Amino acid sequence: MLKELKVHIPISEHLLSSSIETIEQGSNRLFSSIEIKIVDRGRHLSQRRLLPQEIKLLEEASSAELASSNIRLREGEYQYNLVKAIASFQLNLTFPDVKDLIWRLYGEEKTLDPQFIRKIQTILKKMEKSNIVRIVSKKNPWQLQRYALLSYRFQDSEKNIVILATDQQIKQTQDQLRSALTQQEEGKRDNFKTLVLSLTLVASFTAAIWALVQPMINPMVFVPGLSVSVACSLMLGKMLAGK
Repeated sequence: MLKELKVHIPISEHLLSSSIETIEQGSNRLFSSIEIKIVDRGRHLSQRRLLPQEIKLLEEASSAELASSNIRLREGEYQYNLVKAIASFQLNLTFPDVKDLIWRLYGEEKTLDPQFIRKIQTILKKMEKSNIVRIVSKKNPWQLQRYALLSYRFQDSEKNIVILATDQQIKQTQDQLRSALTQQEEGKRDNFKTLVLSLTLVASFTAAIWALVQPMINPMVFVPGLSVSVACSLMLGKMLAGK
């Protein structure tokens, strides 16, 4: 006749709650996007991780030679001010929309003027047709179009040479881009590790709890499940603490 086997294994409430908190932190950290935030006169411009098209535009602009344009880029005029403003954003790996440009050049009040916004958009459209700027793909359908320069050096319709960034500034941008790409690759690897650890933690913790609530506790399931979940929670905690 089989006898009921009861195994008493003390479990710390703190350990269980810590494991659950680690799962929540891991999932939140895993699915949150890395954001680059730039504060411009009180306005926050947020950009998620760089997309392939954005990387390509940044690389092409940094390596481009003198580009010809069939419009005038005279200091003090709208076109000149706009290319200077776009360059200042792009040198920081950011692509502005029309309101970002108006905010920086003309202040917040002008961003609320629909007529002025349409005027600037018309000028930007002409600049696009003149191969000065290119439209960057929208991340979401409701967003405004963003703009990127094709080069930091132009020859305008009057044969004037317009330099929007020094060689040192361009080099700094290239260094920032390489650093950002390295961080993104490291982030992908870390996210994959976090995902594997989180799934393992959930599975092992579930197995341990399931074994615990059974009429007869199976130590062959409970002990390994608890051990693995504790190990995974510690590794996850270490990874998240290092970020």
